[in-house]
Amino acid sequence: MSPMDHNVRNELRRHIELSDPDDGTLAGAMDLLTMDACRWLRPEEVADRSEVSPLVIAKLLYRHPSLRAMAWFRLATLMHRRKVKVLPGILQRRLLRLYGLELVPGTKIGGGLYIAHPVGCVIVVESMGTNVSLMGSVTFGRRELLRWPVVGDRAFFGAGCRVLGAVEIGARAVIGANAVVLADVPTGATAVGIPARVLPR
Repeated sequence: MSPMDHNVRNELRRHIELSDPDDGTLAGAMDLLTMDACRWLRPEEVADRSEVSPLVIAKLLYRHPSLRAMAWFRLATLMHRRKVKVLPGILQRRLLRLYGLELVPGTKIGGGLYIAHPVGCVIVVESMGTNVSLMGSVTFGRRELLRWPVVGDRAFFGAGCRVLGAVEIGARAVIGANAVVLADVPTGATAVGIPARVLPR
């Protein structure tokens, strides 16, 4: 990895840490869930937070299983941050059994995660930014080393894509359906194919 790539990766991590209110408090967990709910009010954009009242969140939770899955994840992560034993693991199994979603409590995921179809999604990342969109059957995982992807803000992942290893997906990057990403994707770029290649702009 070149010094420039290393600096970009560190800057991306720093930005995610500054923008993520996941501080282990109930207020922080509710803030993240509110950001998640904003995506379900209008999935094609990020709704203004002033439009998302507690009543609106309750209605969205009733209508959308994916948002309910995120609520369970936020609760499990809150418990994990507070070092509560056993319960985070129980909630993790609930996510898998009820929603088909594999997501480890404590994973650093920014608010506004939109998962169109949670069944078959496996999300094992080093960190994920805000307002990321996953269509369905998306997998994030490792390759040989114990290192996982870093995902920037507002990245989009098409159905069936795979992102494997210590790769960096830049902010606003688009990963096409069924692509297999094995290398970094720059900010704002589109990657398609097996293995994925970045399309010229």
